[in-house]
Amino acid sequence: MGETVLSGNEHFYNNGEIEWQPLALTLVEYPKGDWIGKIFALISLAPFGIGAGFVTLILFRRDLHTIAFFFGTLLNELLNIILKHLICEPRPLARGHLYNEYGMPSSHAQNIWFFSFYVLYFFVIRLHHINNNSIISALWRVIIVGGCFMLAVLVSIGRVYLHYHTVSQVVVGGIIGFVFATTWFIVVHRILTPLFPQLVSLKVCEILMIRDTTLIPNVLWFEYTKSRQEARARGRKMASLKTTQ
Repeated sequence: MGETVLSGNEHFYNNGEIEWQPLALTLVEYPKGDWIGKIFALISLAPFGIGAGFVTLILFRRDLHTIAFFFGTLLNELLNIILKHLICEPRPLARGHLYNEYGMPSSHAQNIWFFSFYVLYFFVIRLHHINNNSIISALWRVIIVGGCFMLAVLVSIGRVYLHYHTVSQVVVGGIIGFVFATTWFIVVHRILTPLFPQLVSLKVCEILMIRDTTLIPNVLWFEYTKSRQEARARGRKMASLKTTQ
C-alpha cells in the first residue's frame, strides 16, 4: 500500500489518490483553549441525542404519538435541506472540506426549536387533562418544557458563537422550526390522531405491537400500576403453587 500524504484536511494515497474527508455531520470545531466554545460544541450535539432518544422510545414504547413526532422531525429536516439549496446562502466561516452545504436556515436551530415547541404543545394541549391539581405534575412539566427551551437557546447561541451560522440564519431557522412545529402538531392532533384506532387494528401494527395511548390519561402511571398488579398476581400464583407442592 502506498505512503499516505496529508494535505490540509485531505488525505491521499500516492498510488491511488484516494481523497479522505471527515464526516461533517457530527464534527464540531471550536477555538483551541476556549472552554466556552468547547461547551457550545458539546451542546451542538444535542440534536443527535434527541434522535437517539426517539429511536429508543419507538423501539421500547411503540406509541403512535412518538412515531408521529419523530416523523415530523424527519420532515422538518427535509424541509431544511430543501430551503438551504433554494436560498444558497453560505456559512459565515469557510471550513474547507468540512462543510460544503449552505447555512440558511440553520438546521440545528430549526430542529431544536421544532422539538421544543412540539413538546410545549404536547404538554399544554395533548396532556392538559393529566393531574391538573397535582403540584408535582405541574412542576415536572415546567422543568421539562423549560429545559427544552433553555437547550434551544443555548444551541442557537452556540451556532453563532462558533461561526457556523450568522444571527439571521439562526433566527430564520428558529422561526421555521416554530411554524413547522405548530403546523405538524395541528396535523397530528386534528387529522392523524382520530385515525390512530384504525391504524393499530391493522395486522402489520399488531405484528409490530404498535399501540395508541390517546385515551390513556397518564401512560406512565398506567404502566406502573398494571406492571405492579401483574407482578403481585404472579407472585401470589407462585406462592400458592409452592404451598400445594
